[in-house]
Amino acid sequence: MQKFIKQTGLVAPLDRSNIDTDQIIPKQYLKSIKRTGFGVSLFDDWRYLDPGEPDMDHSVRRLNPDFVLNDKKLAGATILLARDNFGCGSSREHAPWAILEYGFKAVIAPSFADIFFNNSFKNGLLPVVLTESEVDTLFGLADAEIPIEISINLETQQVTGPNNFSASFDIDVFRKTCLLEGLDEIDLSLKDTDAINAYETRRAIEAPWLFRE
Repeated sequence: MQKFIKQTGLVAPLDRSNIDTDQIIPKQYLKSIKRTGFGVSLFDDWRYLDPGEPDMDHSVRRLNPDFVLNDKKLAGATILLARDNFGCGSSREHAPWAILEYGFKAVIAPSFADIFFNNSFKNGLLPVVLTESEVDTLFGLADAEIPIEISINLETQQVTGPNNFSASFDIDVFRKTCLLEGLDEIDLSLKDTDAINAYETRRAIEAPWLFRE
């Protein structure tokens, strides 16, 4: 998992509430568990004018000119701005996979659905909870003709942007440490490899019948 310390980048303002995981990555793309290949299908039903299926050539599909991610001025945006209850709906880890592979490193919203919120941390995507007033301010700034750039500093837990915008956010200490160090659940287990090996050696002596083939 990649470390997240500080991210400065363009903001893509997706001014919608209750964006569910089927809108983030539709169900037909859930057959694969490779964690890759989902970025091109992020917000598939909104992004394209014709239906999509796995393994098709998405480059030939017609783009929806009214959808924010198809705005050429926002190409390369790394911070997604949304409204409340982002990531609601069914539990699917493919949602943060798609967001990350598209190029976003963080999502800012007033609230997130619990399962999506937890899945994001486990995959290196930072969900930032700001107040509705602060999110309103960011949407107002992002409504300008010229895209805005903001910075998210995980170490100081601060979001800064144009017009002296500054806001702080809370984060669990353990989750913060995992993101700063780039540790997922497997990495955390591997940090205790010596202790795990010592335990297995001891158990093999204490209960050899458990280790018979």
